[in-house]
Amino acid sequence: MMTILKGVALLVLAFVYTVTLEGLARKITARIQRRYGPPFWQNFIDIFKGLTKHSISHGFIFDFGLLMAFGGTVATVLFIPAGNLVVFPGLDNVFVVIYLLAIGLLGMAMSSVGSGNPNAGIGIGRALTQMLGYELPFMIVLLGVFFQYRNSSLSDLARMQIESGNYNAIVMPIGALVAFISLLGMLGKKPFDSFIAPAEIASGPLVEYSGKYLGMLLIQHSFATFIEVGMFVNLFLGGGRNIWEFLLKFFIVYFLAVIISAIMPRFRVEQAVKFYWKWPLILSFVQVLIVISVSGR
Repeated sequence: MMTILKGVALLVLAFVYTVTLEGLARKITARIQRRYGPPFWQNFIDIFKGLTKHSISHGFIFDFGLLMAFGGTVATVLFIPAGNLVVFPGLDNVFVVIYLLAIGLLGMAMSSVGSGNPNAGIGIGRALTQMLGYELPFMIVLLGVFFQYRNSSLSDLARMQIESGNYNAIVMPIGALVAFISLLGMLGKKPFDSFIAPAEIASGPLVEYSGKYLGMLLIQHSFATFIEVGMFVNLFLGGGRNIWEFLLKFFIVYFLAVIISAIMPRFRVEQAVKFYWKWPLILSFVQVLIVISVSGR
C-alpha cells in the first residue's frame, strides 16, 4: 500500500510540477523574444480542454501506439527518484529506465507513422535519426559513471554523491557537459528540435493528434521531460536530500535548457548527428579515460 501511495504521489508531482514549469518556460521564452506570451497556467487549460473533446482515430495502430507511449512513459516515471521520494529503492536501475522509456518512444513512433500523414513520418524519422546522435555519447558517459561507483541504481548514485559531498558535475565536468548537451536533444530543445519544426513539418509527430489524444500526448510529454531532467539531476547533481532540493535542482537544469533554446537557431537533422558524433563523442571518451586512469591509481 505504501508503494502504491508513493507511486501516485510521484505521478501527481511529476505532472503538476513539470506542466507548471513548461508554462513558465513559454512565458520566459516569450519575454526573451520580446513577446508577452500566454499565462503560465495555459498548459493546464490546454490539457484539460483537450481531454474533454472528441478525437479522430486513424486505426488500431494509431490508437494502440498512443496507449503504448503513454503507458511506457508513466511506468518509467515510477523509477525516477525525487529526493527522498523513491518508489522502488534499489530497483531504479538506469538500464531499466532507459528500456522502459524506449517503449514509450517506440509507441509514439508507431502511432505517428500509423496516422499516414507524411509530416508525421518525416518527424519520426528525424527524431530516431537524432536519437542515434545523442544516445552514443550519453551512454559512454554513463559507463564512466558506472565504472566510478560500481553501481547503476539512480537512488544509490544520488545517495553516494550526497554522502561524499562531491557531485558528478564537479568530479566529472566534461561528462556532465556532454550529458547536458545530450539532454537538449532528448528534450527537443533548440538547436536540436528539427523533428518538431512547426514551420516545416507542422509539428511532425503531433500533426494528426487532436482532442483527448492530444491531451494524453501533452501529459506524456510532461512525464518524459520529468524523466529526462530527473535522470540528469540524479546522475550528476546528487538528486536531493529531500523533494524540495530535488525540485530546485530540476528547476535550474530545466530553465538553463529553456534559455539556451530561446536564443539558439535550429540544426538540420544531419547537422545535429554530425555535431553529436564529433565533439560530444570525443569528450565522452576523454571523460571515461580520465575516470579509468584516476580509478586505477
